[in-house]
Amino acid sequence: MATSETVDGRRARGDASRRVVLESATDLASVEGLDGLTIGRLAEVTGRSKSSIATLFRSKEGLQLAAVAAAKEVFVATIIEPARGEPRGIRRLAAILCNALMYSKNRVFSGGCFFAATSADVDSKPGPVNDAVRTSLAAWYGYVEAQVRFAREAGELTIDESGIGLLAFELIALDEAANMRSLMMRSDQPYLLAATAMRNRLAAAGADPGLLEGLDL
Repeated sequence: MATSETVDGRRARGDASRRVVLESATDLASVEGLDGLTIGRLAEVTGRSKSSIATLFRSKEGLQLAAVAAAKEVFVATIIEPARGEPRGIRRLAAILCNALMYSKNRVFSGGCFFAATSADVDSKPGPVNDAVRTSLAAWYGYVEAQVRFAREAGELTIDESGIGLLAFELIALDEAANMRSLMMRSDQPYLLAATAMRNRLAAAGADPGLLEGLDL
């Protein structure tokens, strides 16, 4: 009869195995997209059996949803958490933008930003995986917009209320363009251009250039 210690040990090994497999799954999806993330393809990449991966995730959709959740954890830990030491507003905004550029530049995932790589797969395909990717992106967009709003309310930006969403959109678009162009052109130059454009846009919106040092790559 299995004891509680035996069950706990099996669960711990299963959790560890799941984490290791998910590292490969998220990286694979960043290159081949979520459509390319199948139990068979992951087994091929990791050298594990299909049955062992199926045991962990049950289905292709289960694997894809787990990969999105794991990628979100990495995104938050790499971009948002390190910036929380900065006060809300322009300093934290500069920090998260810099972190977002470095997350792509340093190839945390081989295919650059996981969500930029996978959103094209699911944007026109309704379902749970689409919902998961969309929810993650909406949280990121909302977080950037919230920092713009905090900066405006603190008097760090001179834009009016109607300009908050537009400024957040422009900053995110620069980050996404840098990710895409760097991958396509195999160059780090787009990140430097994006950082400069972000600083210029924030300065034009009234930010003190001295508060934008966090955007120096």
